[in-house]
Amino acid sequence: MRHYRSNVRDLEFTLFEVLDRGKVLGQEPFGDLDEGTARDVLRQVARLAEEQLAPSLLESDRTPPVLDPATGQVSMPESFVGSYRAWVDAEWWRLELSAELGGAAAPPSLGWAVSELALGANPAVKMYAAGFTFAEVLYQLGTAEQQRLAELMVEHRWGATMVLTEPDAGSDVGAGRTRARDAGDGSWWLTGVKRFITSGTAPFYDNVVHFVLARPEGAGPGTKGLSLFLVPQRHVDLATGELGERNGVDVTGIEHKMGLKVSTTCELHFGEDPARPAVGYLVGGVHDGIAQMFRIIEYARMLVGTKAIATLSTGYLNALDYARQRVQGGDLARTGDRHAPRVTITHHPDVRRSLMLQKSYAEGLRALMLYTACQQDTVRAAQLATGREEVEPGSEADAARRLNDLLLPVVKGCGSERAWALLGTESLQTLGGSGFLQDHPLEQYVRDAKIDSLYEGTTAIQALDLFFRKIVRDRGVALGQLASEITVTLRRAPDDDPLATERARVGQALQDVQAMVEHLLGRARAWQTGGPEDPEAAGAVYEVGLHTTRLLLAVGDLVVGWLLLRSAEVAAAALAQDPGGSDADFYRGKLAAARFFTREVLPRLSADRATVLDSDSELLALPESAF
Repeated sequence: MRHYRSNVRDLEFTLFEVLDRGKVLGQEPFGDLDEGTARDVLRQVARLAEEQLAPSLLESDRTPPVLDPATGQVSMPESFVGSYRAWVDAEWWRLELSAELGGAAAPPSLGWAVSELALGANPAVKMYAAGFTFAEVLYQLGTAEQQRLAELMVEHRWGATMVLTEPDAGSDVGAGRTRARDAGDGSWWLTGVKRFITSGTAPFYDNVVHFVLARPEGAGPGTKGLSLFLVPQRHVDLATGELGERNGVDVTGIEHKMGLKVSTTCELHFGEDPARPAVGYLVGGVHDGIAQMFRIIEYARMLVGTKAIATLSTGYLNALDYARQRVQGGDLARTGDRHAPRVTITHHPDVRRSLMLQKSYAEGLRALMLYTACQQDTVRAAQLATGREEVEPGSEADAARRLNDLLLPVVKGCGSERAWALLGTESLQTLGGSGFLQDHPLEQYVRDAKIDSLYEGTTAIQALDLFFRKIVRDRGVALGQLASEITVTLRRAPDDDPLATERARVGQALQDVQAMVEHLLGRARAWQTGGPEDPEAAGAVYEVGLHTTRLLLAVGDLVVGWLLLRSAEVAAAALAQDPGGSDADFYRGKLAAARFFTREVLPRLSADRATVLDSDSELLALPESAF
């Protein structure tokens, strides 16, 4: 079954008509890629995704990987192996690499648009190929020898993993107990057990480089005591690139999962055989593990959010295609007329409501992802211009960096939560009982997408990060910048504005979010003033914790509504210029999505505001036995 349905038209619309990426492409430092070339890239990748990546998705779910415990090798369907090799051989991943590693000078917004196509068609393909991005991070952070290893990772197409989670620690990374002992020769010996390690083994890798957080002997507790080590699955001769003996890191099991089954989620044991130590190397020669790993984590969070949004998009388009063909029942207005003709279910009001809810979120969340990627464009351009990773404080690039940091947990958290809920309650539901069958891809989409709200920090963790790190620690600078950009849109209304009602609704949503933030900031200040022993102060921070997820989703809905409004502005102008054009219905759909979302979704934020402002910490005082 060719399940995947791309939406190149909407990618192009959002990138070039709404976000003006044509003004960035073809200009230094992205001079080698103009808008026409970028459009051609999107069409070529969409064809690859539909014809070579997507077909193996269903078989790889029905025939998951099998581990040989004796060798640590894994087998999986040849169809999936073929899809992976097709992606690697096409080399579109070079859009994400620097020139030093053989990459193309491409803005991240184009890279993430390309990633959406691969992630929607067969997400595990893109996830297995993350080793290229890990190599880029290593090249930026590593010593000269480690930069050579990064070059070999790209040249030989090796895999890579991020290794944080331990069985007893879970999301509490600072509680990790994996140890590292200085071997005295520039290497370290690691011992410990890690779990939930994505892409830990695959039949198309000759080698896997594990990026492992471990605690050196004598280091303090918590995350500050962790360092980042490179532990290759097989030893490497850096001079020749030849592989040596197996290192002392072993895949001891593959998790049996609800979905995304072809992705090998592994348990790793380090240094269990005294005769075969797990030899690792300190990244950059410095003990700065959490900050270094966060370079990878932030990429992974953007990846997971994009994966969720891509799956929602193809889920909606599958549901739409089914609804256009499925004939069932008569028109509601002719209820009681036994002779009324049967109609396709797109004629039924609630099906239309469901489809427009899916459309508005799928396209609005795509806009959120690409808008966030545009901030990365600005940062990357500054880095290439100066040759430095750090951007100038107070510069345009610094403001973009702050805004990107603010939005990352929203892309990941809101994207994953809204996508999974809509796939299950709306996309699958559109197909009725047929959606519950494996005859259609929706049931697998639902299972595969659930992991997105758990990966790389659960939604609650994303929400705490948004509030405490991206709002409180930033002193609201980035949030204020976002509010200013929204306000600009609200104030540029023309005379006889056809979107006046939609602007007013987005304005109200902005006020609702600002009121929630102000209230939670007040409770956070009460906690900081009172101290850890003050029960009233504890109650204040508990109130914050009860509502940060609500805030994250509200911020996401606000930004989605705003970007749908911006899209509607473009569509209204296009229709005014050419009301009978070939794209007229596309633009009418944009207007309808903005009107629907601002009318049906954004008013919920006023209820959220009332809930937050009327909160207390009584729930935390309830004894566990009462649950």
